[in-house]
Order: sequence, then structure tokens, then C-alpha cells
Amino acid sequence: MILLDRPVWASLTTHHATLSQGDDLARRYLPQVNLFASARDDAGEALERLARLVEPGGRAFILQVPTIRVPPGLVELKRARGVQMVAREPLAAPPEQDGIVALGEADAPEMLALATLTQPGPFLPQTHRMGRFVGIRIDGRLAAMAGERFRFPGHTEVSGVCTHPDHRGRGLARRLSRHVAAAIAARGDTAFLHAWADNAAAIALYRSLGFTLRAEVDVAVLAHR
Repeated sequence: MILLDRPVWASLTTHHATLSQGDDLARRYLPQVNLFASARDDAGEALERLARLVEPGGRAFILQVPTIRVPPGLVELKRARGVQMVAREPLAAPPEQDGIVALGEADAPEMLALATLTQPGPFLPQTHRMGRFVGIRIDGRLAAMAGERFRFPGHTEVSGVCTHPDHRGRGLARRLSRHVAAAIAARGDTAFLHAWADNAAAIALYRSLGFTLRAEVDVAVLAHR
């Protein structure tokens, strides 16, 4: 199996195993960390195990290159197409480093508030535990951030890229995305990321940073009937 085809599974069974629950057929992130889950493959038993991990009233986000099969007992609340992009060459750090600060546990409430406002993807109270995050503060407030999400041997995803509406149009997302991708390359990993297939502006930004399209991905939100 190509790990990038099932990046959630690859992460849950390697670098993020301690942030997950499940078994060798299906796993999901701990409820306060993220909503993503994955089966090992699309065989019947693995899908049944995946369905058991979705609590009544809860949801699971699935992201993979193969077309998603909905497990018995679950229903599809939403489905969309995305793209997976990979930095084929290591990215250099941005020339402007001033103002970029590391974010940690003490910043978690502000990070959650910014992500809740801007909706870069599922972001919960402990999502910041998935990897390194950085941000830019303006007048003491967190104006923009970016960080890491899925990670497995040789690859780390750039994610959580968002800017407060009051500070858009200033290139903050570009600076932070490049900073995170450069840090990933510096430790020897290949940076990759995901964007909605219809988000032309984001795809153009990432292309300008050196990311190239690898594959389309299927994304679904599942819940109990």
C-alpha cells in the first residue's frame, strides 16, 4: 500500500499511534484530538470495525485516494473531492522570519478560536498535539497560524493554515505555509498537503510554493443511521 493513498491510516498506525484508538483493522483519533478515522483497507471486516469506532451521535471524517465505501450501519452526511499535493523538492525557509512564533499548549484556546472562526478543517481542543504549529501575532492577537497534521515515516502534512478575516491579503498564510514546509524538509521529511478540489486560490498558492498535484482524494463525513 502506498502510504500517501491512505494518509490517515498511515499516521494512526505510526507517529500518531499514541493519539489513537482502535485495532489493526481500523483506528481513529482520540475524540479531543481529531475526527479523522480510517480502515486498513476496504474489506468487509475492516469496515465493520471502523463503524464500531463511531460513537452514536458522533461523526468520523474519512480521507483517502481510493473511493470511500460507507460501512454497514453508517450513513454519509457529506462527500467532496479534494486534491493531495506534494513538495517534490525541499522548500527553503521564507526570507522573512520576523514575527513567526512557535505555538504550544498555552496558545491552544486561541488556536481553537481561530480555527473555529476560519474552518481550515476539523480542529478540536487537542488538535495542536498532532505536530508543530507556528503563528503570527498582530497587536497581541493570533492573526494567522499553520502547522502539521498527518505524519508517518518520510512524510508530514502541512495543515491548519488559516488567517483571521481582519488580516487577510497580507501574505501571512504564504509565509507560514512555507515556514512549516521548510521545517519539514529540514528534518528530512517530504511535505504534503490537502485542499478542496474547487479551491482554486489555495491550489494556486501551494503551486507557487513548489507543491505539485499527486492525486485526487475522496473525503466523507460518516455517522450512524
